[in-house]
Amino acid sequence: MPKMKTNKSIAKRVKVTGRGKITRHKTGSGHLKSKKSPKQIRNFRNDSVVSKGIGKQIKRMLGL
Repeated sequence: MPKMKTNKSIAKRVKVTGRGKITRHKTGSGHLKSKKSPKQIRNFRNDSVVSKGIGKQIKRMLGL
């Protein structure tokens, strides 16, 4: 049976932590920052954890 291919578009967007959780960047931090509050901009720096249901699908795409 052939090897499973990793979905590269997902691999570039998410990171797996040491405990197996999946983190992603928050949306809305790309542009138009002048109208956003400093608190919002600060919170964009932190990655957020993906929910378990979607995490299961992402792990399958990554071949984990």
